[in-house]
Amino acid sequence: MEMTLLLLGLGGSEIIFIALIVLLLFGGKKIPELMKGLGKGVKSFKDGINGIEESLDKIDSKEEKK
Repeated sequence: MEMTLLLLGLGGSEIIFIALIVLLLFGGKKIPELMKGLGKGVKSFKDGINGIEESLDKIDSKEEKK
């Protein structure tokens, strides 16, 4: 049985193929910069989601007090 990634049906050989294509397109020196940018984007997204949750919690607590 082949392991799948994110329920997309990607197996090990497909992931290796995609990694090789990315390596050829961007080169070895650019990949860490791309991953760093991707990490910052994910962190920003999570911070935004947490901010929305906090504001909704504040609204809920104000409504409960009334």
